[in-house]
Amino acid sequence: MISFETVNELTLKVTCSGNDVLFTKAGAFIAGDSAGGKNYRFEKVLLGPQGSIGQAALGSLIRRVTGENLPLMKVNLNGDSVTYYADYSQHVLVYELQYGEQISVESENILAFTQSCKYDVRFIGCGILSQKGLATSVLTGNGSNAYVAILTNGNPIVLSNVQSRNTISVDPDAVICWMGQGNCDPQVKADISWKNFIGQASGESYAFEWSGNQPVSVVVQPSERRGGISVRMD
Repeated sequence: MISFETVNELTLKVTCSGNDVLFTKAGAFIAGDSAGGKNYRFEKVLLGPQGSIGQAALGSLIRRVTGENLPLMKVNLNGDSVTYYADYSQHVLVYELQYGEQISVESENILAFTQSCKYDVRFIGCGILSQKGLATSVLTGNGSNAYVAILTNGNPIVLSNVQSRNTISVDPDAVICWMGQGNCDPQVKADISWKNFIGQASGESYAFEWSGNQPVSVVVQPSERRGGISVRMD
């Protein structure tokens, strides 16, 4: 049995009762507490968290091609323990996935997840417009205790249209992840006109958009990744 919680917004606390397995960003461990000696150990994940060697090798190739490479370590928890993980003082957001529920997230923003989460990479075809690339990492709830810990640069905000069915629009360079049942990838809405070519663009020429018939929750951080495209004429 394993559970996730945050400590002071910046640290992930993992409590384990019995034996379990955890995947975290390589090097994210900062402290541990266990009775009767250290009962957890770390090992590098060479290919990926998928079950078979073939799937792991294919997943590793896809991640490298799409820029979603994810340096992981496997934490083998052998007995009752509490371990802590963090990454450069970034804020930590914990989410427990229900069975079949998916979270699509940038690989760089994944801090940890349990073995009850199925990991995959899905193409979204939006990379020509932002730093997000052509693919996104996808974690799907595949059992009980399907926890995911996400990193954000500052305190995030969460937008949801599950109840309201409103349209949600976000900057692709600020979005961290989105959650929903099944494939709920956004549409890309571009607003490019002649002003872009004379240096008079607003700076918000494209957005990720979810319509009211796509029930989704979206996490956005209060900063933007550097990059994207700049269309102008000097």
